[in-house]
Amino acid sequence: MLCLVVWQHKSLARQLLRSATSVGANYRAACRAQSRPEFAAKLSIVVEEADESLYWLELIQESKLVKSELLTGIIKEANELVAIMLASRKTAKTVGRLANRKSTIENRQLREPRSGA
Repeated sequence: MLCLVVWQHKSLARQLLRSATSVGANYRAACRAQSRPEFAAKLSIVVEEADESLYWLELIQESKLVKSELLTGIIKEANELVAIMLASRKTAKTVGRLANRKSTIENRQLREPRSGA
């Protein structure tokens, strides 16, 4: 039902389809990243596209092209996905910085156990 109503407004439908499918394609690319910075960069694209998809859904809802109750759950889930991707990107960036920090704890070498002890 939702697809049929939105498809009557092809420009909105195309924009939503483009941004929504881009989320999946870019998430797949992020999962295949060769480094943590590349992963974080690709997640940034995922966040942008997911947020754009959310924008189109909200625009469709506000223009009353579709009954609001049909979009409420989808919009809620889209917001949750954006939040998850933002948190993942933040973690990816933070972990990378923390891993490069020098420890203030002195490294102790393992000592050989004494013979006869």
